[in-house]
Amino acid sequence: MAKISKISGPVVVAKEIRGAKMYDVVRVGEEKLIGEIIQLRRDKATIQVYEDTTGLRPGEPVYETGKPLSIQLGPGLLNNMFDGIARPLDKIAEKSGDFIARGIDVPALDMKKKWEFKPTVKRGDKLSEGSVVGIVNETKVIKHKILLPPGISGEVIEVNDGKMTVNDTAVVVRSGKKEFKIKLFQEWPVRSARPYKEKKFPNIPLVTGQRILDTFFPVAKGGTAAIPGPFGSGKTITQHQLAKWSDADIVVYIGCGERGNEMTEVLEEFPRLKDPKTGKPLMERTSLIANTSNMPVAAREASVYTGITIAEYYRDQGYDVALMADSTSRWAEAMREISSRLEEMPGEEGYPAYLASKLAAFYERAGRVKTLGGNEGSVSVIGAVSPPGGDFSEPVTQNTLRITKVFWALDSSLAYRRHFPAINWLTSYSLYEGYLEDYFKKIAQDFPDLKREAMELLQKEAELREIVQLVGPDALPEEEKLILETTKSIREDYLQQNAFHDVDSYCSLEKQYEMLKTILHFHRRAKEAVARGVKVAKIAVLPVRERIARMKYDANLVKNAEGIRKEIDKEIGNLTEVVE
Repeated sequence: MAKISKISGPVVVAKEIRGAKMYDVVRVGEEKLIGEIIQLRRDKATIQVYEDTTGLRPGEPVYETGKPLSIQLGPGLLNNMFDGIARPLDKIAEKSGDFIARGIDVPALDMKKKWEFKPTVKRGDKLSEGSVVGIVNETKVIKHKILLPPGISGEVIEVNDGKMTVNDTAVVVRSGKKEFKIKLFQEWPVRSARPYKEKKFPNIPLVTGQRILDTFFPVAKGGTAAIPGPFGSGKTITQHQLAKWSDADIVVYIGCGERGNEMTEVLEEFPRLKDPKTGKPLMERTSLIANTSNMPVAAREASVYTGITIAEYYRDQGYDVALMADSTSRWAEAMREISSRLEEMPGEEGYPAYLASKLAAFYERAGRVKTLGGNEGSVSVIGAVSPPGGDFSEPVTQNTLRITKVFWALDSSLAYRRHFPAINWLTSYSLYEGYLEDYFKKIAQDFPDLKREAMELLQKEAELREIVQLVGPDALPEEEKLILETTKSIREDYLQQNAFHDVDSYCSLEKQYEMLKTILHFHRRAKEAVARGVKVAKIAVLPVRERIARMKYDANLVKNAEGIRKEIDKEIGNLTEVVE
């Protein structure tokens, strides 16, 4: 039997191990702690242990399982909270109390709970891999589709229905001389991407309801986005807003290495959040994975793979899934710690040389795809990055930016000014903009043009502010004073959004269009008035300005946007004062 020969924190070396494969799961020591083989050399295996190794001794046994780290995929993943290796936190609490005891072995799914299975196939049906064989009402809002696992196809020879556990046989499929019992769950190795038929073009946006994101820096369904930012700039609250409001069917939230108190807030807040789409608790379509900074680092490294595998499983059922990883910096730090204990050659700032490839492999599992069963589903990955001191030049941020297509740069100076979301519109970007233009034209033909015009004004404002700091605002010509006045309206009345306001928390694309069109209509009419000789100071105090500012809080004003634009024409048209 294999035995422990060396222990270095979460890294354990076992000797006399034979026939094992890379990434096989093993049980370490008398307490049978969960570990994974990450290096093999002759009869020695290096194991990263997902639990605290305090008290382990050389000579204790190591038990081989012969299987890679896998997760059970089936009904019960939603409305649930897991640790980094997919053990339900409530089941762990039942066995260990307030603190997570070591060596606890609990399945991801409740093996005793009975679900109502409604088959969608009959005997004699010919099925291909990924086909739907039946439906389970997993929650009040999500119908869980039971799929044929990849690699299995054939003729249905037996169908069961009614109440059954996930371990009961729902359907039996014959392929040649082989018979496959299809249960309500399947197992999948978390480090392997689930297969699909075809990846789709990213030409449909993931509508978030956040104006600065949807208007200026949209992300496609199946796209990837990064939110780097320093402490306190709003990474977590931005991801909460995305989880709550984005037009995804399923939300997978990975708390990867975050502070315990912050993760506690998430675990307490999510069950209380109401889903604005259904009126039911948001947890009805959410799966939470919690791995705090004081938990073993090896489990932190595994948590992102657990989360993306759950997301891919629901994608295969034809759902749009939004995955929030908060934060990938802590994941990279876990890789750095494991790498240093393995005595690998360090890369930049001590991170392993394979940091970029690991990040790429994770984000590449995003996409909008045609599934094996012929459905269309997507996994959109939004990863928060926590650069030390807000330094965007550090390796994790730079490697993430090379991979992701959207960069939402959080700015501490905006956060200190109480401008939220604190996303810097001058340094952020979206590479999906061109792909999504046709979609925005369906909302309104001139929507893309309005977006470009507003961004040009914001860029011009940044140049003018440097001049203002040198010579003061009074030295500017009236045309440039008007630009400052308009961009102030764009910033305060449009880009600023109150996550805790009933109306302003979410903004539809149609509302975004009407608001932006009204602000820029005011700018154009004011520009004409300035050309006639009207002072900007006179234009700035027009009563209609208050109605423009109130549009984001009042749905009736948005419905009457055309009326407000007529008021703008009337009030500015009545200005006749000429500068002498």
